[in-house]
Amino acid sequence: MLTVFLITTLLKIAVVLGVVLTMVPLSVQAERKVSAFIQDRVGPNRVGPFGMGQPLADALKFLLKEDFTPDSVNKFYFIIAPAITMAPAIIATACIPFANVASITLPAYLPAFLSGLVIPQPGVIANINIGILYAFAFGSLGVYGIVLAGWSSNSKYPFLGGIRSSAQMISYEISLGLAVIPIFLLVGNLNLSRIVAFQAEHGWLILPFVAQHADWRLFVLWPFILLSFVIFLVASFAEANRAPFDLPESETELVGGYHTEYSSMKFALFFLGEYAAMIVASGVLATLFLGGWTLPLSWIPGLTPQNFPWVGWLVGIDQPWWFLIVQAAVFLAKVAAFIFVFIWVRWTVPRFRYDQLMNLGWKIFLPVALANVLVVAIILALVK
Repeated sequence: MLTVFLITTLLKIAVVLGVVLTMVPLSVQAERKVSAFIQDRVGPNRVGPFGMGQPLADALKFLLKEDFTPDSVNKFYFIIAPAITMAPAIIATACIPFANVASITLPAYLPAFLSGLVIPQPGVIANINIGILYAFAFGSLGVYGIVLAGWSSNSKYPFLGGIRSSAQMISYEISLGLAVIPIFLLVGNLNLSRIVAFQAEHGWLILPFVAQHADWRLFVLWPFILLSFVIFLVASFAEANRAPFDLPESETELVGGYHTEYSSMKFALFFLGEYAAMIVASGVLATLFLGGWTLPLSWIPGLTPQNFPWVGWLVGIDQPWWFLIVQAAVFLAKVAAFIFVFIWVRWTVPRFRYDQLMNLGWKIFLPVALANVLVVAIILALVK
């Protein structure tokens, strides 16, 4: 059993890592195409059909460019900073459920070494009871790479970018954490898979009105859950250094901010780390507020697991082993929708001034998030 667990865990790690590393360049390509559409341009259209070979051309360019390291930098920290920025975002994906976590048994018609094999928790790498805390802990470590890059560059513009990034992380990390507390008060669990299971039974947290068996508390708390969603979404922009919160690299003021002195693959790691953080934030948003890998079809009157077995599969009831692929595809579609929102906002909303960013974090989001937690706690205590 231990051998099966180790093999399946390594297999899940390989699949998730492959998907994330594939989505990163595809997100870059999507950003170029969407921005071109918004600005009435064509976008990449030379490399491959419809310009789809552009991510590969970019990768080759970064690999072949000279890796220049200025003499004035602190070389050890200068070299490891890009990796510290990229790695935490990928590690944070371990606790995000992409499909049903109930163990499945492979059918007899598969090859002998797979026939009858029981795969434990196939829909997540690490189904831990403090999943969201794990995601926050590792997701917030990326700022250390940015700070190290700014400090080790021994240049004023990178240093200012690193200082801005650390101040920005402190300002919005608190609101980010407070925004999810109402969810945990409602569900009573920090396990992300159980939060998805709650939504599969009672309705998505921001769309409870379409569920047949919605928990009546969802109707009472829906305005406060919606407020948590807005705070979490905006704070995710700030945590991922995405426009209009891209002050750490503000080209108009700081040339390139913390990555001004970087080139070649070191610069590419910063670039990819930002998109990896955006993908992780999209995955957490989809899990907490949009039901993760579930679909709302089972909430439509008449569409019940008794009448249509495949409806039950969509919420994890006795589904065949191959349906995990469908659930993972549903989850990725939701992640892609949030990635589009990140891209859309970047190319439609101007960058904030730094004082505006600080005021929003400390004077608006923090007190509103605290008040939201207090009100939800009082309501649940009164109606319990």
